[in-house]
Amino acid sequence: MGRKLKYYLAGFVLILLVFTVTGCDFMSLLTTSTTTTKTTTTPTTTITSSTASTTTTTWTPPATQTQRPELASYVEVVNKVKPSVVAINANITALDIFGREYTDEVAGSGWIIDSNGLIATNNHVIDGAFNITVTLEDGSVLPATIRGADALSDLAVLKVEQTGLVAADVGDSSQLQVGQAVMAIGNALGEGISATEGIVSRTGASLAVETGQTMTDLIQTSAAINPGNSGGPLVNMSGEVIGITSAKLAALGVEGMGYAISTHTALPIIEELVQKGYVIRPYLGVSMQTVNAWTVLQNRLGVNYGAIISSVGSGSPAEAAGLQVGDVIVSFNGEDIYTADEVLAAIIGSQIGDTVSITYWRESTEYTTHATLIESPPPE
Repeated sequence: MGRKLKYYLAGFVLILLVFTVTGCDFMSLLTTSTTTTKTTTTPTTTITSSTASTTTTTWTPPATQTQRPELASYVEVVNKVKPSVVAINANITALDIFGREYTDEVAGSGWIIDSNGLIATNNHVIDGAFNITVTLEDGSVLPATIRGADALSDLAVLKVEQTGLVAADVGDSSQLQVGQAVMAIGNALGEGISATEGIVSRTGASLAVETGQTMTDLIQTSAAINPGNSGGPLVNMSGEVIGITSAKLAALGVEGMGYAISTHTALPIIEELVQKGYVIRPYLGVSMQTVNAWTVLQNRLGVNYGAIISSVGSGSPAEAAGLQVGDVIVSFNGEDIYTADEVLAAIIGSQIGDTVSITYWRESTEYTTHATLIESPPPE
């Protein structure tokens, strides 16, 4: 019996080792639109509901307000903002340690951006979710569909079939000052709408997320941001939304450091999500992973750094340029490449229509090719 137990334990450790070493192909969504993932590193959009809109509509975001006079107390701020804040609940399909599927519940927050039922939130709140509902201040529970979602910016828009909702006022996040009082309002821990107070600790902050991608123009705050707060508003003392809080980002920091996506960054993306259902960015058409010791050994690579291509999209610029699975990109437009996320950043930093030079290794030989970036295709 003791020997069998040792075998079981050894097998379990081996499974964990395989997952740890090989990891997930996070970059598959960065340049293609046919795979769904839980990461925030994709330049194309993951639409996670068959009811999501992918047709172009006419909509403009709420006008950014010149900061109004501050309200007299936190109570007044909450009373003004709370009717525009919703609790989001949904189901996701998860896997246990034995690879068996089960249904789990997730909770998040959102804020009403249009009185006709448009709600802004974080992408990670609804990524892969179904049975999505929002709970309004009056306790009404409404089914919601995904209007658009973008994993790279971690933003999403939901739609409920309700009119006459109270849309939040939007402030100018570019006018924030360090030390300015703010409040985070949301469905913290999935227990209903609550509020926390703090100050702006830093503006224009940058933060590396799970796969090495860096998010920029973040607002750092001392207001407590907990699981369930994700997607809710960070507001100034005038009761204006100046950021979208993210527990996903807060979890990467340390105690007393929460983060929010500034409205200056978020509003143009939200507008595109409402209008098109996804965000248009330059597109190369490859999935990649960062080269490490395991990939060097597994693929018998002739180079020990760069981004190895794991798939090439049919009809993509990468295919036209002759790139193949197993090629290792080591330079993009003359800049050395050490990680897959550096390729992502280089693509996003380019323009649609740009012709870029790509240096890569195939087996033991180095080559250079050129690819013309095109518009990212809509999600399927």
